[in-house]
Amino acid sequence: MNQTFAMIKPDAVERGLTGKIINRIEEAGFTIVAMKKVQLSLQDAQNFYAVHKERPFFGELTQFMSRSPIVALVLQKDNAYSAWRDLMGATNPTEAADGTIRKEFGQSIGENATHGSDSEENAIAEISFFFSQFEINR
Repeated sequence: MNQTFAMIKPDAVERGLTGKIINRIEEAGFTIVAMKKVQLSLQDAQNFYAVHKERPFFGELTQFMSRSPIVALVLQKDNAYSAWRDLMGATNPTEAADGTIRKEFGQSIGENATHGSDSEENAIAEISFFFSQFEINR
């Protein structure tokens, strides 16, 4: 069993989709070992997405991510990282496979309902950004 980081983004939280997305996560066999609903400040969002600082979409992304609460989760499952990426689907909901979270709940490339770590190494960093070791159930 390994862990990955998942986030339900502001657009999905605003539309009341948190429960539906959590249900999909659990139905896919993940164990949620940590979860919290938080409001990111603009500075928090900028720190979290610092890897994209030089990209043209950075300002829009960080404004979006700090506009309303998100739900941060630590998911556990065999091959958690790749299994979560598969369940989320492609970044662009119009290109995502049927049955994926982004296909069902995403509205655009930017407002695509969920975030997932893009590597196992980044999962460790993103988990530690949101959670102390005391907050993760083993």
